Amino acid sequence: MLTTRFVNGAPNWIDVGTSDIDGAISFYGGVFGWRFQSAGPDAGGYGFFQLDGKTVAGGMQTTPEQGPPSWTVYFQSADAEATAKAAEQSHGGVLMQPMDVMGEGRMAILADKASVPFGIWQPGRLKGVDVANEPGSLSWVELYTPDIAAAAWFYHETLGLETAAVDFPGGTYTTVNPAGADEDAMFGGIVPLADDPTEDTAYWLPYIEVEDVDAVVAKTRELGGAIRVPAIDIEGVGRVAKLADPYGARFAVIKNAQQPG
Repeated sequence: MLTTRFVNGAPNWIDVGTSDIDGAISFYGGVFGWRFQSAGPDAGGYGFFQLDGKTVAGGMQTTPEQGPPSWTVYFQSADAEATAKAAEQSHGGVLMQPMDVMGEGRMAILADKASVPFGIWQPGRLKGVDVANEPGSLSWVELYTPDIAAAAWFYHETLGLETAAVDFPGGTYTTVNPAGADEDAMFGGIVPLADDPTEDTAYWLPYIEVEDVDAVVAKTRELGGAIRVPAIDIEGVGRVAKLADPYGARFAVIKNAQQPG
C-alpha cells in the first residue's frame, strides 16, 4: 500500500508539466477539488496542488521542447547522484542531472531502458506529498512497457525495487514493492504496453483515489478531458478509469475495493 511513511524506492511525489498551467489548475480543481499554491518567486512558476491544506502533487508550465504535457512519478532516493549513476549503468539515461531544489531536497529526472521518464527525490526539508491513498491523492502507479522483464531488472538495479506475480481473473499481474518489504508495501504494477490500445509509447501512469469514479469521469468529460478507458470494475481491486486532462497528460482514478482502515 502506498503511504507517506516513505522508504527508498517508493513513490514520494508526482507532478504535472503542462502547456497551460492556468487551464490545468482549473481542470484539476474541478475534478478533484485541488487548489494551487505557488512555490514562490524563485521557483520558476512551480507550485503545489493541495487538498484541504495538504499537498498532493506539484505542477508547472512547460515548453514543447520539454516534451508533451505529462505526469511524472518520483521515487525516493537516499543519494540522487548514486541513483542517477545506477540508471546509466543499467542502460537507462539521465534527462536532468541531480540538482538542489531551494534546500528542500535534491531531484533528478531519469529514463529507463525503454526511455520512460521518471523522477527521483532525495528528501531534505520536503519529504514528499502530505497524503497518499486517500480520496484526492496518489494511490497507485503503473508502468506500461514493452518488456516487463527488462523493466523489472532496470528498476531493481536502479532503485532496488522487487516484483512479484499475482494471479487475477484476467491473468497474471506484476506487482512492485520496495526492497525487502512485504506484499503490504506494494505500490504499483508493471503492465504490458500492448494492454493499452490507446498508446504505443511506454509511460508511468499515476492513479488518484476517488470516492466516485463515474462522477470523476463525467466531470473530466465536462471540463474537456479525455476518457481513455471508461470506468470498469476489476474483481478484488475496485473501480477504475483511465483519463487525460485537456492538454494530454494521462492519469487514472480508482476507488479501491478495500479502503484503508
